[in-house]
Amino acid sequence: MEVKVSWNGPSGMSFRAETGSGHLVSMDGAPEGGGHNLAPRPMEMVLLGTGGCTAYDVVLILKRSREDVRGCAVTLKAERADTDPKVFTKIHFHFTVTGSALKPASVERAVSLSHDKYCSASLMLAKTAAITHSFEIVEA
Repeated sequence: MEVKVSWNGPSGMSFRAETGSGHLVSMDGAPEGGGHNLAPRPMEMVLLGTGGCTAYDVVLILKRSREDVRGCAVTLKAERADTDPKVFTKIHFHFTVTGSALKPASVERAVSLSHDKYCSASLMLAKTAAITHSFEIVEA
């Protein structure tokens, strides 16, 4: 896996990232750090990627369990250290899983498997952050 991140120039703190799969993503800093608030912060991108990683796992595990999953959203709320390096110290994942007659035990199993075994991003973040999760099921 390879990505390239390039600074957009001296007028701010924005960056253009190109993924190995050919997708482009912008990032920008906060105004107090010289940015213009035109795109997500790099650490927000870390959370976004982690949310995508774990939601992907949960949907795939539920589908493979033959559950009638129709939607999955995850909200991540994180706290960071006050001093540099400002690593994540706490992250709570709240899943909202939509489907027909979803079994709570199956959803709990999918979330746990993602966090304990499959989601590389959340497993890496667990080295510095206390990870917790919850879920709710919405009947479709």
